[in-house]
Amino acid sequence: MKVEAKLFFASQAWVSGAWAKDVLLGVAASGSWSQITPNAPAQARVGATHLNGPVLPGVVNAHSHAFQRAIVGLTERRSMGAPAADDFWSWRDRMYSAANCITPEQLETIASQLYAELLAGGYTQVCEFHYLHNALTGSPYANPAEMSLALVRAAQRTGIGLTLLPTLYMRAGFSQSGLRDDQRRFASAPDSIVRIVEDVQRHTAGDARINVGVAIHSLRAVSPAALKELAAYAHRATLPVHIHIAEQTQEVDDCLVHTGQRPIEWLLNYAEVDARWNLVHATHTTPAELKEVQTHGASIVICPATEANLGDGVFDLPGYAKVHGTWSIGSDSHVTRRWSEELRLLEYGQRLTHRKRNMAAQVMDQSSSAAALLEAALVGGLAASGQPLGGLVVGQRADFCVLDAQSPALLGIPADHVLDAMVFSSPDARLDAVYVAGQAAHTQSDARFAQTMHALWGG
Repeated sequence: MKVEAKLFFASQAWVSGAWAKDVLLGVAASGSWSQITPNAPAQARVGATHLNGPVLPGVVNAHSHAFQRAIVGLTERRSMGAPAADDFWSWRDRMYSAANCITPEQLETIASQLYAELLAGGYTQVCEFHYLHNALTGSPYANPAEMSLALVRAAQRTGIGLTLLPTLYMRAGFSQSGLRDDQRRFASAPDSIVRIVEDVQRHTAGDARINVGVAIHSLRAVSPAALKELAAYAHRATLPVHIHIAEQTQEVDDCLVHTGQRPIEWLLNYAEVDARWNLVHATHTTPAELKEVQTHGASIVICPATEANLGDGVFDLPGYAKVHGTWSIGSDSHVTRRWSEELRLLEYGQRLTHRKRNMAAQVMDQSSSAAALLEAALVGGLAASGQPLGGLVVGQRADFCVLDAQSPALLGIPADHVLDAMVFSSPDARLDAVYVAGQAAHTQSDARFAQTMHALWGG
């Protein structure tokens, strides 16, 4: 994707982990930053587009299941008279009801709505952990990439960057040889995932905003041999690898029963885990496991809103910070779609657990929790996406958002505290504009979304 070289001017922009004043922002024709110049003199600003508020870098949403946007708000009631408590596993059964009725056309509409919302929430790249591969009957589409390409079209419609992660899903559990009937649309094998990856690469060869990796649904959902086969392909092709792991205590217990090891322990011993690997959730860990993740160079993807909504637990941020581990954030099931809220929930979970304030600032040795969290999320986003998205830095992709300075959360706030107010004051500060690769992105709702929801659920 080519754009014209252009100049922007921001009276305030987040550069190198702090607010800078009077910043001249140059975008090359490639869509990357060509210059970031704080304290730019008046004469240098001539011809630049003046931005209306403080500028922040775009953030990578490192974990998304787009189709789950269709059930937000529809799983918050327990089944009356049910003998068991409502938990992750009962939620999963409800989620499958959506997975088994969404067509490619409906997925494109749902994803278009979601991606516009993510852009409006300050995300400029989304890592789509995609396992909804097959037709409603469970049979493969004539084109195995049919559902994947619906997501690609949605990303191109809105302008968001997309890291598509076709996901390997082969069995219902450690002791199972195949999938349950309600998992039939997920069925895949290493060779079918490779075919989807290569098909999407051909379809998006001219669009630098879109790249591809692979995902392994979980240890329970694949055989060890298939995991190793797909990981080897990803290594040869230098692709990012994502995997759900240690999200639920039952998953940890089942892994111990069937392998004699905890999930992260088993993965690190069995697979050649390196800096391309992103371990999603890792909610239930030991200090030794966190240290080994860091030693292998892998990253963790934390999804605070979904982990709270599903009752997963609270990630050990102090323990991971102690070993200087890399992490990113994701919105997963999309119960919220703003990175500021994910970071707020991540910090509040730590405060509730440890009964202290400013936990992120303390464990990351900074003065501002908001700054510590944002900077860490930016670093982790590079690993998760495999894209040059490290912030307002020359050579990185020119992704940024412009805050609406008249948002109630920001009124009267001293300039140095704008990020703190954005993360910890709600209702959240509005965004005036969002740019991906130097181009304005589309943040308006998809007019077809309400019709699709009505077709799926009635009402």
